Amino acid sequence: MIVALEEAKRKLTELRGVLTELGSQLRIEEARERASDLERETMVQDFWADAEKSSKKLQEIKQLKDKVSGYEELTARLEDAYALCEMAIEASDEDSVEEVLGETQYIEEEAEKKRIEVLLSGPYDKNNAIVSFHPGAGGTEAQDWASMLYRLYTRWGERHGFNVKLVDWLDGDEAGIKSATIMVEGLNAYGYLKSENGVHRLVRVSPFDASGRRHTSFSSVEVMPEFEDDNTIVLRDEDLDITAHRSSGAGGQHINKTDSAIRIVHKPTGIVVGCQTERSQLQNKETALKMLKAKLMEIKLREKLDRIEDIQGNKANIEWGSQIRSYVFMPYTLAKDTRTGYEDGNIDAVMDGEIDGFINAYLKMISKNEQ
Repeated sequence: MIVALEEAKRKLTELRGVLTELGSQLRIEEARERASDLERETMVQDFWADAEKSSKKLQEIKQLKDKVSGYEELTARLEDAYALCEMAIEASDEDSVEEVLGETQYIEEEAEKKRIEVLLSGPYDKNNAIVSFHPGAGGTEAQDWASMLYRLYTRWGERHGFNVKLVDWLDGDEAGIKSATIMVEGLNAYGYLKSENGVHRLVRVSPFDASGRRHTSFSSVEVMPEFEDDNTIVLRDEDLDITAHRSSGAGGQHINKTDSAIRIVHKPTGIVVGCQTERSQLQNKETALKMLKAKLMEIKLREKLDRIEDIQGNKANIEWGSQIRSYVFMPYTLAKDTRTGYEDGNIDAVMDGEIDGFINAYLKMISKNEQ
């Protein structure tokens, strides 16, 4: 047992250096100073004059404070574990072995999470994420698969303390969804979820097939950052087809059952966006326009286009050969990412939102490719 404590002490000593380096990479001191500067701004008399702007600043303060406190708590926990380990070795205290080893493992895992956070250095990684779900060909089976993915990412967001807000929902013909969009709000939401953008493939025995045959279905997950409205994208009225309709779907009390829902078609590209969860038609329209701008900006940046007019709106087919990940329920259970090779046999946990392994593998892969 003393050997195990000596090994834990060695590992904790290594982790001290790891956390010191991570503190520099995460710019903890800068975050602390930025939070202080923003807090001073809240004391200004006209701080609340612009409610939206002040709300965003308060959110940034919280995110910065959470980042600093999370790091400080981990370093304090490491020092406590190190002190306990030293005392246990000195007193040959076998009763403390399990606690020391448990703390060492916890600190090691949290340090790895913070190492992943360092990889989120893209220009929009810290932004909120707009996530949309679209079934491929296959009718009810594909529409049900799209709704399963909607639940997966909603659960993931809730597990990680993000605010997940339903923006738009269109019911499927018999089950599932024809489309849905959520906003995942919180620091680095887009940075984490950008790995999920693409076609997802499902293999299972369909509950909608009376013969009990195995089916393969496809649905796409579209992930975009929420951009600050800097007027880079200008939308012309003649390019927009705006219609109001009655809200429907899974929003429950959060969706108004009036003709306040808005759907917008961008004629030049064929891009369609919608919003039905705000309190008024005007608010739904504003949110939908923000989503349309985000889509256009994301395509413009991804395709390295000089002008917004060059966007054609071409999309990859939601079908075999274009998937980024496969989820197999039958004849075996396995979720496997085609890009990184990462896999997880616990399909139930994956469908319940436990996808950090896939996200981390992707972030490490793109970081390595950029080096």
